[in-house]
Amino acid sequence: MKVISFLVCLMLALGFSGDAQRLTYNMDRNWKFYSGDTTHADEQGFNDRNWRTVDLPHDWSIEGAFNKYAPAGGRGAYLPTGIGWYRKTLILPDAIKGKYISIRFDGVYMNSEVWINGHLLGKRPNGYISFVYKLTPYLRSRKNLIAVRVDNSMQPNSRWYSGSGIDRHVWLEATSALHVANWGTYVTTPEADSSHAKVVVRTMINNEGNTTIKAELTTTISNEAGRDVATVLLPVSVSAGDTAMGSQELEVKSPYLWSPSHPSLYTVNSVLRIGTRIVDEYQTTVGIRRIEYSTQDGFLLNGERVKMNGVCLHNDGGCVGAAVPLAVWEDRLKLLKAMGCNAIRTSHNPPDPVLLELCDRMGFLVMDETFDMWEKGKMKNGYNLYFDDWWERDLVDQVHRDRNHPSVVIWSAGNEIPDQTSDRGVELLKWQIAAFHREDSTRPVTTANDDISADNGSTKLAFLEAEDIVGYNYVDRWHERRELFYDEDRYLHPDWKFIGTESEAIYEFPQYSLGNDPRKVRANYLSGMIRAEQLWKFIAVRPFIIGDFMWTGVDYLGEAMWPDKGAYFGVIDRSDVCKDSYYFYKSQWVSEPVLHLLPHWNWPGREGQVIPVLAYTNCDTVELFLNGKSYGVKAQEFPRQGNSQAWNKYERPFVHTNTADLHLFWDVTYEPGILKAIGYKNGLKVAEDSIITAGEPSTIKVTVDSTCLYADGQHVALLHVEVLDTKGRIVPTAKNALTFTVEGDNRLIGTDNGNPADDHFFGSNRIMAFNGRAYAVVKAGLHPGNITIKVSGDGLTGASVDCISLRDPKPGLFLP
Repeated sequence: MKVISFLVCLMLALGFSGDAQRLTYNMDRNWKFYSGDTTHADEQGFNDRNWRTVDLPHDWSIEGAFNKYAPAGGRGAYLPTGIGWYRKTLILPDAIKGKYISIRFDGVYMNSEVWINGHLLGKRPNGYISFVYKLTPYLRSRKNLIAVRVDNSMQPNSRWYSGSGIDRHVWLEATSALHVANWGTYVTTPEADSSHAKVVVRTMINNEGNTTIKAELTTTISNEAGRDVATVLLPVSVSAGDTAMGSQELEVKSPYLWSPSHPSLYTVNSVLRIGTRIVDEYQTTVGIRRIEYSTQDGFLLNGERVKMNGVCLHNDGGCVGAAVPLAVWEDRLKLLKAMGCNAIRTSHNPPDPVLLELCDRMGFLVMDETFDMWEKGKMKNGYNLYFDDWWERDLVDQVHRDRNHPSVVIWSAGNEIPDQTSDRGVELLKWQIAAFHREDSTRPVTTANDDISADNGSTKLAFLEAEDIVGYNYVDRWHERRELFYDEDRYLHPDWKFIGTESEAIYEFPQYSLGNDPRKVRANYLSGMIRAEQLWKFIAVRPFIIGDFMWTGVDYLGEAMWPDKGAYFGVIDRSDVCKDSYYFYKSQWVSEPVLHLLPHWNWPGREGQVIPVLAYTNCDTVELFLNGKSYGVKAQEFPRQGNSQAWNKYERPFVHTNTADLHLFWDVTYEPGILKAIGYKNGLKVAEDSIITAGEPSTIKVTVDSTCLYADGQHVALLHVEVLDTKGRIVPTAKNALTFTVEGDNRLIGTDNGNPADDHFFGSNRIMAFNGRAYAVVKAGLHPGNITIKVSGDGLTGASVDCISLRDPKPGLFLP
C-alpha cells in the first residue's frame, strides 16, 4: 500500500492529474534567464534570444564562484546575489481553453514581481512563501508571456544562505468556473483512536462565473489501497464572483492512525457536480491522528507519550543550493530516520512543500516556522523592512498551505526575535497567535526564544506567558542554567509547557587532529560532546519536556567566516556523510545496538604516542582491542536502573559503570593495525566496530542511490565516492583530485566533499577528495537511455557506475 501511495504522490508532485475538469501542469521547463537587470523584459516583444535557457527550480547564486568580498558576505556563503529575470512563453493547450487559469509559485527568493503579457500581477518580498496569481483576465487567445523579476540585490538580508531565483516548483492550474479554492480544504480529526475517527472537512468553493451556481459537493475519504472508507454529500450555492464554505463530518471506522512509526495516509477527494456533470475534483492528502500537549507528559500522539527527538534544518541542499531536488531531501531524511530522529524544525522559514510531503510519508513531526525577524532587524536589509505590511498575509498563506499535513504538529512564529524583550514584541506576538488560532485551531504556537534569563535584556515574561508552548533556544546558555536547564522555570511556572526549540549539538571539527606539535598529542575531538550529553540526560528522564531540536541535522551554506563557506554544526555533512556525532544521537534514540569508534587510525609519525579513542554506544559494556591486545572493558548505563522488588535486586544484570558520560574513552598507544571494539548487553555480544589503518590511495569506489531514473528532467542520481587502498579500505586522509564524466542526455549539476573551507565551484566536474570522500548530483535528461558516470582520480584507478533512464509510464502534464 505504501508503494502505491508513493507512486500516486510522485505523479501528483510531477504534475500528473487524471481529472478532466481540473488540469494541473508543471511549468518548470524551458525558462529564459538573464542575470542582471534590464528594462521592458516584461513585454512580449522583448528580445530574449541571447538569454540562457534553464529549468526550474533554479538558484543562480549556487552557479557562481566564491568571492571573499561578495555583498552577502559569510552569511550568504560568499556567493553572488543580485537581480535576475525569467521569461517563459506560455502556449495554452487546447484542453484548457475556456477554463479559469492561475499560476502558483512554491517559492521565489526574493522580492519577486510577476507579469503576464506586460500586466503586473503582484509582488512578494518573502522569498520562502508560496503564492498564487489569477491569469484569466489577462490571457490572450493562445500565446502568452510570463515574466518574473527577482531582486536579491539588497545585501545582507539573511543570516544564512538563501539562494537567488525561482528556486521551487511552478504550477499552472486550469479549473471550471466553480471550483475548490487554492489550498481550499481544511481537514481536522477532532476524534481519533484505533476504533473510529471523526473527520471534519471544511471546503472553500469559488465561483468565478457571472451567475449563481448550485451544485453538490461530494467528499470521499480513501485509504492507501484506494478503497473508499467514508463519503458524504452537501448541496452548495455560490453567488457570482463569491466564495462559499462547506463543512462536512465523516466517520472512519478502525482507521490507520498516522505516527512516525506508522505514517499511514488517506486521501480526501472533493468532487463538485452540477447535476450529473463533474465540474471540479480536488485531492488533499491527510493523516488521521490526535495530538495533545500536557504540562506533565509533554507531547502525546494518539494518546501515547512521544518525545520529539528533533533536528533543525535549513533550506539549502549543499552543492545544489536552494533548488533542492526531491532525492536530496529524501536521502537526508532517510539518514535522519535511521538515526532515530522523529522531528524536524524548518529553520527559519516556510519550507519547500516537497519537504512536508516527505515528512508526511516518511513519518516526521514538524515544527513549521514562519519568520526569523519581526519589526526589529538582524541585518541591514532583512524581512523586518516588510514585516508590518506583509506578516499577516504571509502567515495566513503558510497556514492555509500547510495545515492539512499530518506531520505539522506545532507552529513557530519566529526564531530569536529581537522584539521578545519589548512590550511592542508582546503585542506583535499576540496578534500572530490570534491569526494562527483563527486559521488553525488544532495546533499550538511557540517561538524560539534565546534571551530567556539573558543578562543583556531578557525576554518579557508577558511574551512567554502569551505562548501556547514556551520555546527555548540554548536553555543552558545563562549562568546556573548550564546545570539546571528548565528546573527554575518549571518551579516558577508549573502551568507552562516546555520545548527545546534549538540546542547545542556535538561540536566536531571537519577533520581529526592531534595538534601541530608532533611530539605531543592534543586531540581536537575530546570535549565537543559534553554539553549535548548533559542536556540529553536531563531531557530524556523528564516527561514534561516535549522534546528538543538540536542545531543542526545537516551542515548548511552560509553563517560562516572565510575561508569557511558554510557552518558545520550538523550530524550529517553536506555530502551526506554521517559524522561521529550522528552515532551519539543514534545510540540514544534507537533501541537496536549501536557501537561507533573514533578517530580514524592513520597516524604516521605518531607511533608510541598515547592517542585517545572514543566510542558512542548503547551497549552497557565495551572491550577495546588493538591488534588483538585488550585495552580493557568500559561500562556505562543510562538511564541507570534502581532496585526492583527488593533492596539490591535488579531486573537486569547490574552494570558496574565506570563513567557517567554518554561516551566511552580509552588511552591507546598508537601502532598501525586493527582497532576493534566489541559491545555487550546483559552479558551477550550484540555489536562490533573496527577501524583499520589504511594504505596509500589506490582505487575509487562509486555507489549511487538509484540506478533507475525517469527521463523527465526532474530526477537525480546521488553519487557517493570513496578513495580506497589496494585492500578496499577507505583512506581517511586521502585528498586526491577527482574528475566526473557524465555520458548521455544527462547533466552533472553539483559536486561537493563536505569541506566547509573548500572553494571549488560547485558546478565543476573536478573536486578534491576530503577525508577520502566526495559527492556528486547528476540530473537525468528528457531522453531515455543508458547513463554512464565515470570517476577518475590523480594516481588512482578509476571507476564507473551505470544507470538507466526510462520513459515515465505516466509522465504527467508539463508545459513545454
